Amino acid sequence: MIADLTVRWIVTLLMAAAISEYVLSLVTHRLRWPGVIGHLLHIVMAAAMIAMAWPFGMDLPTTGPMVFFLGAGMWFVVAAIVFADTTAERAAHGYHAVMMAAMAWMYAVMHGDLLPGSASNVDTDAHMMSGHDMTGMDMAGTTHGSDVHSNAANPGYVTMLNWMLAIGFLIAAIGWLYLYFSRRRPVGAPEQRASALLTHSGELSQVFMAAGMSIMFFAMA
Repeated sequence: MIADLTVRWIVTLLMAAAISEYVLSLVTHRLRWPGVIGHLLHIVMAAAMIAMAWPFGMDLPTTGPMVFFLGAGMWFVVAAIVFADTTAERAAHGYHAVMMAAMAWMYAVMHGDLLPGSASNVDTDAHMMSGHDMTGMDMAGTTHGSDVHSNAANPGYVTMLNWMLAIGFLIAAIGWLYLYFSRRRPVGAPEQRASALLTHSGELSQVFMAAGMSIMFFAMA
């Protein structure tokens, strides 16, 4: 999904940093069990994105992970309704639900045949047409068939949605970064301010996750 080696490493490091933040939070904070589940789901998601960034990730199954992340999105919807105590918490759970759904969308795009207008129907028609005259098939015809498959595998609406998600998660990353700094504006000496910026923060993990998602969708667009 990502051709440039440098961009692959950027996504990998962002997701590794997010995993470290979530693990640190699990170890150092006494979270309620819904929070623990949410952290674990994000850890799985970050690990899956690392795999996606590298060529071997394209050979891994897609249907199972797609269903898993759809279920994870539903979990955050339930958490927003049942476990959230404030409007801010409900909004955060809603954002996490969208993020998990976006992850499922990535797997659907990777699978290809699950999307309306995908290559499956085109491939079927091509096989039926080629069956009438196998002897007339030449290299030019094979190349043409490959081009049709490539174009049909990525319908126009897929590219449009990928661009929307890429921009949306970029805005989310900026928003989470702003929230991180806005919550760490202590009045005091510069040393105190620097210490506050280094304290553990859930916002940073969200910055890393949103930035990684944005890069992935820009690469897919």
